[in-house]
Amino acid sequence: MQLFLPLFPKEATMISSEVGVYTHDGIVQYIHGGLPIFAHAESDLNYFRFIICNLLERKLCRKTDIARCFKVSPDFVYTAHKRYKQFGPDAFFGVDNRHGHAHKIIGEKRIRIQEKLDKGQSVNSIAKEENVTEGSIRYHIKKGILKKNP
Repeated sequence: MQLFLPLFPKEATMISSEVGVYTHDGIVQYIHGGLPIFAHAESDLNYFRFIICNLLERKLCRKTDIARCFKVSPDFVYTAHKRYKQFGPDAFFGVDNRHGHAHKIIGEKRIRIQEKLDKGQSVNSIAKEENVTEGSIRYHIKKGILKKNP
């Protein structure tokens, strides 16, 4: 059997003893044992999360290695890995079920909030009654989804 000598480009940063990463022309390249295994655009955060979770699942590096190499918080890595374990790749690439709508102020709740705004009730008291944040109501007012009487 012939021995394989892993070679990494000089600009590569080592994530662990087996895995390196480097950027060329806006593409982030991941190398394992001298061979490319993943690549994504620099701006593609979801694919970055997917790749780091794959590296963790294959036990090619540790969470602390990723946090150190990419200068991200350990919580960022932990949260991404937890989502990946729970939902798989759909955690990063799945369909957004909100279809462009807010997830807290929809349907009957939106109608109730609008009625209270029409009666002149304060945003703060509505937020407490409807169990939503004051900011989310103000956001919907700003976007024109809800109307506040002056």
